Order: sequence, then C-alpha cells, then structure tokens
Amino acid sequence: MKIFIYSLFILCLMSIISPLQIFADTTLDFYMNDFYSKSNEASQILREIENTLKEGSRAKVCSRQREAAKLGLLANKSLIKAFEIEGAQPPMSIINASQQRWESILNEC
Repeated sequence: MKIFIYSLFILCLMSIISPLQIFADTTLDFYMNDFYSKSNEASQILREIENTLKEGSRAKVCSRQREAAKLGLLANKSLIKAFEIEGAQPPMSIINASQQRWESILNEC
C-alpha cells in the first residue's frame, strides 16, 4: 500500500513539475481568425444597416457603413497575410473584387 501511495505521489509531483507544451495559435491561425471575425462583423453591420433602411430610418447609416468597409478592408489584408504565411498564392482576382466592393462602400457616403 505504501508503494502505491509513494508511486501516486511521485506521479502527481512529476506531472506538476514537468513542463507541459502549450498549443498556442500559430500566426496563420491568428490571421485566419482575424479575417473571419472582421469579415463576419462587417457583414453583420451591413445587415443591420439594411434593416435600419427598411424601417425607414437613416440614422448613423454612413458612419456604420464606413465602419463596415474599414473592417472589410482589414479582413482582406489579414487574408493576404495568411496566404503569404502559408506560402500559397492568394486568389488575387477574388480579393481585388472584394477590395473594390469595400472601397466603393467606404466612398459612397
């Protein structure tokens, strides 16, 4: 019984003392998460603007529209960074089309 208790104590002590590897996000994960969160937030803002306009109100539409566009442009930059880190060629035609769409939204107001 004493051997079991000592073994258990040593096992617990070793698990506490030995360093555990922390699986942190890689930079690729960081940029991809940043892209998804910003693009989702920008899309959500645009949906809210659409609902506000359907209700007949134009309160803060331009400022919210600019905010969404800035988030969309930042999301595109994060996506490009993620492709660069991965070493892959980004689909520039799609990214440029998205960039132009966000820039037109930014410049409309």
